[in-house]
Amino acid sequence: MTEANRKIVEFIRDEWVIPLNNNSKFAVDHNIDEKTVRRIKDDENYQIALLTIMRICHAKNLTLASFFKTVGI
Repeated sequence: MTEANRKIVEFIRDEWVIPLNNNSKFAVDHNIDEKTVRRIKDDENYQIALLTIMRICHAKNLTLASFFKTVGI
């Protein structure tokens, strides 16, 4: 479970958060707290909530199934 969580967090960080390079904008655009974005970006032990994943997927027009498939889970 921890390995799957890490894959999810790293995917979101590497593919979407870091390229945007603006934590506030990512937070607003994806209906999550900026503190959550900082955790995704910087906290090696962050356990991402399903609700957070759902909000990000909704903002990206992705289903959870397609997101998990993309991540490789």
